[in-house]
Amino acid sequence: MKCLLKVLTVFCFFSAANISAAEKTVSLDDLLKKLEQGQYQQSQENKRREQQFISQRTQQDRLLKQAIVDRDNEIKRSERLETGFEENEFKIGGLNEALNKRLGSLKELFGVLQQVAGDTNSKFTTSVVSAEYPGRGEFLTNLAEKMGSSSELASIEEIERVWFELQREMTESGKVSRFEQKVTLADGQKVNKPVIRVGSFNLISDGKYLEWIGETESMAELIRQPSERFLSTVSELENSSAGVTGFALDPTGGSILGLLVQAPNNQERIEQGGTVGYVILALGLIALLIAAERYLVLFITERKVKRQLKNEQLSNDNPLGRVLQVKEKYANVASDTLELKLSEAILKEMPKLTRSITFIKIISVVAPLLGLLGTVTGMINTFQAITLFGTGDPKLMAGGISQALVTTVLGLVVAIPTVMLFTWLNTRSKNIVHILQEQSAGIIAERAEQGS
Repeated sequence: MKCLLKVLTVFCFFSAANISAAEKTVSLDDLLKKLEQGQYQQSQENKRREQQFISQRTQQDRLLKQAIVDRDNEIKRSERLETGFEENEFKIGGLNEALNKRLGSLKELFGVLQQVAGDTNSKFTTSVVSAEYPGRGEFLTNLAEKMGSSSELASIEEIERVWFELQREMTESGKVSRFEQKVTLADGQKVNKPVIRVGSFNLISDGKYLEWIGETESMAELIRQPSERFLSTVSELENSSAGVTGFALDPTGGSILGLLVQAPNNQERIEQGGTVGYVILALGLIALLIAAERYLVLFITERKVKRQLKNEQLSNDNPLGRVLQVKEKYANVASDTLELKLSEAILKEMPKLTRSITFIKIISVVAPLLGLLGTVTGMINTFQAITLFGTGDPKLMAGGISQALVTTVLGLVVAIPTVMLFTWLNTRSKNIVHILQEQSAGIIAERAEQGS
């Protein structure tokens, strides 16, 4: 059985080897045929390309000859143009020389005219008169460019117009004119509004100052208006129809007005003082309230005391009446005892008269000290800014310097009035106490005379 299996295995192996050899023989023949066909097709393609190249060679030779002819023609044309250019240069030089001779002194005139046109254009750009008469700058710009080209000359009409614009600028600078123009409001809207032009200095509308923007030839309300004392003159001028009216005029055409609107108002100055500034103002307000209360109390008390001096009937609603009642209460005691009782009564009245006055004095002392504290704090901030950013930009140091100066001013503003209030109120209270002491001394003297 085992031998039979071995025979079958060997038979199958040789059968498979014969089949594989037959298949390999077939594949090699096919490959050889395909190779022969490929070589033949490549040879045919090369022959076809060679024939095509030969057929196009004549056309390429023709194109080459045409390119050579075109090159020679262009070289000749270039030489001809160079010759013409040189001849034209000689002609232009001769014509310019003839033009300069014929112009004579007019050449200087046109040079001056060009300079005047340029200078006048820069003035007209910033002049508020251009708000009512636009387009002048464009004419002068075109004229200056025309005169600078040296190929065109100014006409009589253009020269006369330059003179006319200069004369109109001088004339309008002395007039107050009313006209309508589009104005840019503070919120960005553009509205046609009646505008008043005051010479060549200011533009106003609806009680506000306007700004003339020469680059865009437009008018706009100042984002921040000056103080009320200046705006009141604007309203007066708008409401007036004839005669002389006071008006806050800016002779610089807007420079001073720009500086005024940049200056901080009182509220902004106080805000620059920071926390220390608000503390100083709070103490000043407290001192004023205390001073008002003390003034009212002392004023009423002083009137009652003076009325008691004129009235023999004793009243309990004033210090003098209460002190004089001690005399009746201790009518039979010795003068020494009565003196002590009267002194005791006066001492009881003094706290009511001098109450809270000392607090005003304390505030008058503390306020400048707080101002000094704000000054030191502001200077510290300034030196810190210098340390971080250097001294190149003064705006970085402005905050600390402003705080230093404003707190000092606020401290003095609070301290000076409070010192005066303290002195005044203290004097009035002492006057009342002096009356009490004077009457007490009189009572003691009277009792001493009766005892003797």
